[in-house]
Amino acid sequence: MAYEPISVEPLSPVIGAEISGVDLSRPLTNQARKEVHEALLKHLVIFFRDQDIDLDQQKAFGRLFGKLHIHPTAPAPPGHPEVLVIKADEASKAVAGNRWHTDVSCDVEPPMGSILHMRQLPPTGGDTMFANMYAAFEALSKPMQGLLSGLKAWHESEHTLRGTLGQSLRDGVAEYPKALHPVVRTHPETGRKALFVNSGFTTRIDGLGEKESRAILDMLFDHVRTPEFQCRFRWREKSVAFWDNRSTQHYALWDYFPQSRLGYRVTICGDRPV
Repeated sequence: MAYEPISVEPLSPVIGAEISGVDLSRPLTNQARKEVHEALLKHLVIFFRDQDIDLDQQKAFGRLFGKLHIHPTAPAPPGHPEVLVIKADEASKAVAGNRWHTDVSCDVEPPMGSILHMRQLPPTGGDTMFANMYAAFEALSKPMQGLLSGLKAWHESEHTLRGTLGQSLRDGVAEYPKALHPVVRTHPETGRKALFVNSGFTTRIDGLGEKESRAILDMLFDHVRTPEFQCRFRWREKSVAFWDNRSTQHYALWDYFPQSRLGYRVTICGDRPV
């Protein structure tokens, strides 16, 4: 039987595409894996509908793109340390991802990508928004691009992971992660420059005074919220989202309290931003 290429339907002009013709419960051929990877690099976040997969199958899909990351604090299902439980219900006081961020940017080597499989959804709400950080950088003026390209910023996690979410460190982890990264990173595969600060983890720009740092970060955090950089994904049960943490940010809307939402995420290890 002749191989049929996957179908890629863009969600917006700048970010996001829905993929069909792929069954993630089965091993991907080399060609299908290549086409999925190319779609991710082009559209930055890709979506799959009606994927009836278990945790082992989800992890196997993630491993096609690299080693799986183990989160420093987030709870995991028994026997699956590489899997994050993404859950909110009537007892939740806060939820993960309810601000613009890129996953675990506080790591010295932040994740390359994340794959979320949604199992349970509220009747309405619970969408996730994604933003293109290439577009965010390119929309800045040339003088601002030049200034930011010479700066580094601290990404810290204790205030979010312990302070907001109340998560304790895993066994064997000595401290809440923090790292110094370029404000503008170069994507290791595409060579394009992307803005790399986020309101979830970035706390200060190295070498600047407190007021200077705060003014620049607040401007950039506001800039990221520009609608023209974004797409909005409306989940259905058994949908999968796969996003590139090196070139995107995302925001999980918590507009469904006290209803429940449940998904499982695997995260793929990345490299040190340059």
